[in-house]
Amino acid sequence: MGRYRIGVATGAWLFSGSHNRVQLWLVGARGEARLELRLRPARGQEEEFERDVPKDLGPLQFVKLRKHHSLVDDAWFCDCITVRGPGACEEATFFPCYRWVQGQDVLSLPEGTARLAGDNALDVFQKHREKELKERRRLYCWATWKEGLPRTIAAERQDDLPPNSRFHEEKRLDFEWALKAGALETVLKRVYTLLSSWSRLEDFDQIFWGQKSDLAERVHRCWRDDELFGYQFLNGANPMVLRRSASLPSRLVLPSGTEALGAQLERELQSGSLFEADFSLLDGIPANVIRGEKQYLAAPLVMLQMRPEGKLLPVVIQIQPPSPSCPAPPLFLPSDPPLAWLLAKIWVRNSDFQVHQLQYHLLSTHLVAEVIAVATMRCLPGLHPVFKLLIPHIRYTLEINTRARSQLISEGGIFDKAVSTGGGGHVHLLRRAMAQLTYRSLCPPDDLAARGLLGIPSALYAHDALRLWEIIARYVQGIVRLFYHRDDVVRGDPELQAWCREITEVGLCQAQDRATHEASESRSHLLLLKTIPDTQGLSSAETLAINLYCHPLAQVTDAPNPPQHGGPIRPGPQPGWDVPGSRWGSRALLVVIFLHAIQTG
Repeated sequence: MGRYRIGVATGAWLFSGSHNRVQLWLVGARGEARLELRLRPARGQEEEFERDVPKDLGPLQFVKLRKHHSLVDDAWFCDCITVRGPGACEEATFFPCYRWVQGQDVLSLPEGTARLAGDNALDVFQKHREKELKERRRLYCWATWKEGLPRTIAAERQDDLPPNSRFHEEKRLDFEWALKAGALETVLKRVYTLLSSWSRLEDFDQIFWGQKSDLAERVHRCWRDDELFGYQFLNGANPMVLRRSASLPSRLVLPSGTEALGAQLERELQSGSLFEADFSLLDGIPANVIRGEKQYLAAPLVMLQMRPEGKLLPVVIQIQPPSPSCPAPPLFLPSDPPLAWLLAKIWVRNSDFQVHQLQYHLLSTHLVAEVIAVATMRCLPGLHPVFKLLIPHIRYTLEINTRARSQLISEGGIFDKAVSTGGGGHVHLLRRAMAQLTYRSLCPPDDLAARGLLGIPSALYAHDALRLWEIIARYVQGIVRLFYHRDDVVRGDPELQAWCREITEVGLCQAQDRATHEASESRSHLLLLKTIPDTQGLSSAETLAINLYCHPLAQVTDAPNPPQHGGPIRPGPQPGWDVPGSRWGSRALLVVIFLHAIQTG
């Protein structure tokens, strides 16, 4: 018995009245007390109340909430409740909420200390977590978007999502404003260039205004340079394709007369300074048809050399792999006519855009993160330590992915309207990429080592990725060790085991190499397992690395999309070819705008 001080942190109100009545129950080991609170319509603030309770409640276990029902269902997003009891209970007890309170149901919040299922000395916590998971499995159901791809949340539109997975108002307004601002900029640029024709590369300046940055300005000045072309494979929007060559690629057929090139490549190979970027994943992918015009796709190979000063420079470009109709595809060299060499690099940039956005951005971050998000909501209760590690990183994953499936990669979406791989080709490419997806490819230390990119001074992405990974790994390992003292504790955690199976066998359709399931068997592997979803080396750090960078780099001249003529068949200007880039109109900006809205959202 005595006076309790109660802090209520409010995140948002759906509609705000003058005051909002909330009933709150303090539930302790020896009793409970019901209190009445009147909250101000404040957002992002904490209110404090003092209430006298005439009986001894004992150690607090739960706080229960019910919002007073009014004519307008003014949903309340409660961040957390803190309670300071009398006397020896002066220390604050924390009850995390971070969800909407609406309707007339009573919401039960357990005391926030993380616990494994086997750690529950009080049976009330076990009953709570079982009830919580039962309700979550009803709300968070699996669906199949396309066969052969990771499964998704069962929601056709963002309105179908559970309320607690939706954008908050500020987040939604920011996202939608970014879309509208980008669309307006595109319309203005379209009107500005409607009556003008482009006959020179400098005509791109007509649309290079609006949202710009220092990086975008530098790209605009230097996009034709070989140095920037090579730099982007190391540190650009898509640093995931480049690898150090262990041998000359079998697809690189050197015709007679190129002996000097072959000798140069062998020397670079022996010295360990030969690198490659192979886009064979695009070979045979059906190209889109936009407004009745057939589009084209290339599957290039780029061989690059690392200079002693750290510059990565292209040596040779092969636009398409060998085929029965063309067993020795033409090779493009820096010594070719400038326009031919520039055109070959533009085709590479276009292919890089397709692979970047579909394989490494959409699949490896968004779709894999969605599998982890849905499995987490279905298998891990709020008291589980792994849930507490993950939930800040997957907060908005489900809505942003649902918006992408309904607006970006849907039938008739932006990809179909503006991208060479649209019209179904993007799904084919995703299936191929899914077949190559492994646990190690999602783990930066393993992935960078496999690609031979460790220890390169100019590989800034690799350095930053490893530093971030090590920082997060130390934190995650420290948390995991608090709860998993031995391997048998990992094996004996039924919620963790169910989570691993849900990810591997359900969400990933058993398409993984089973590494995720094996990782659940021992504590040492579990430490790595937690690091991946926690950084969301998928939905946080890695998404930032390969998404935020794409806006300043993905100017029309640097990530052209989509080409409306097939690639050149020999070095040098081709009959009927216009200035490189002149056939990439403002449609390419539609993709950049949507991706920019995703990044700011």
